[in-house]
Amino acid sequence: MRQVLDRVGDKWSLLLIAVVEAGPLRYTDLQRQVPGISQRMLTLTLRQLREDGLITRTTYAEVPPRVEYALTPLGRGLHEIVTSLIDWAADHHDEIREHRARAAAPAGRS
Repeated sequence: MRQVLDRVGDKWSLLLIAVVEAGPLRYTDLQRQVPGISQRMLTLTLRQLREDGLITRTTYAEVPPRVEYALTPLGRGLHEIVTSLIDWAADHHDEIREHRARAAAPAGRS
């Protein structure tokens, strides 16, 4: 159970699940839509999500070769949960930032 939660709970997996839901996307589209992810981390995370059955990787015999990633039914089920988490984070971002600022303030200034 912990291995599954570790995998689906990491930030890159959550972001990729959210982005891929829009439909099949190419690798470069994913890079553009997930700011801050390195090429290495994108490749690793996509491989792990595929191994877990959350996304598919389809290669088309074209020149140059085209590869697309899409959610599986299992991944779509996870997407519903991810969307709720992202919505919650967006709704409470300012409040959490205020709490962090107060916690970081020197003692006696809060």
